[in-house]
Amino acid sequence: MLARTADNLYWLARYVERADHVARIIEATSRLAALPRAYGGASNEWESALVSTGGLKRFTEDDARVPDESSVLSFLVFEIENPSSIHNCVEAARRNARAVRTALTVETWEAINSAWLEMTKFERARTAGKRLDRDELNRFLALVKKMALDVDGSAYRTMLRNDAFYFMRLGHFVERADNTARLLDVKYQLLLPEAEQVGGSLDYFQWTAILRAVSANTAYHWVYRQAVKPWLVADLLILKPDMPRSLIACYENIVRWLDLLARQYGRQGASQRHARAMLAKLQGADLKAIFQSGLHEFVEGFTDDNDRMGSVLAEQYLVH
Repeated sequence: MLARTADNLYWLARYVERADHVARIIEATSRLAALPRAYGGASNEWESALVSTGGLKRFTEDDARVPDESSVLSFLVFEIENPSSIHNCVEAARRNARAVRTALTVETWEAINSAWLEMTKFERARTAGKRLDRDELNRFLALVKKMALDVDGSAYRTMLRNDAFYFMRLGHFVERADNTARLLDVKYQLLLPEAEQVGGSLDYFQWTAILRAVSANTAYHWVYRQAVKPWLVADLLILKPDMPRSLIACYENIVRWLDLLARQYGRQGASQRHARAMLAKLQGADLKAIFQSGLHEFVEGFTDDNDRMGSVLAEQYLVH
């Protein structure tokens, strides 16, 4: 396969996963922002949404903007200058898909293209001056999440198990690992006000919102059968291989697809070695030790390593 084709497939999957993540972050933030002040509701929920999507620095480049609901929603959903806005992610996913149209099945292409067409309808209405009310916003976010499910499901059910499928799977899980790590870090670094007690009512609602953001609320109660506790949420999202969005599950999949690529191409490389090293580190991790040394430090180290994963993968397969 040409490196350019592999690159298109890899980034197609990353952009679809990123659009889904941003939609989920907006939904979770809306729930947190709606908490009564009687619970000690924080005033920085929308700033946390910017941090968890990696957009805070770019957002604050405009000194006139403040991180309130209206400005953050506009930035995360439609902002052309924000590379991680839903608009840009869906458009980039479609652009990459169109470049490799013959490598995709009809179902996978239509899942992306139909979502893009629906998005343009929302944008035309917005350009015409129609206000995107709460119901319309929720419908739009549901559309984005459905697109991600449709792309993922159609690829899994209809695509040939060859290098095209492997590169899409790699993009999906590298992006998902980054998103899960950022979400965990934001909760500890930003959401909980300094005066709020860990384990208090606000802390409980924030962790529940995060579980819902990654569709893990039901899974949490199945696994632990007790009230939501921060260290158990961290355990679920870092070390539980049965949880599809956990860091260890992402790296089990990354190792799997890289090994299949190596088998098909008859050659191992730096990306296989780096992925195995990261998986081994996660398999040997202990939750108590993670909290003793600092969850932020652990997650920060992981995101750096995950960025390196993307770099070595690109050097081995995607750079041409």
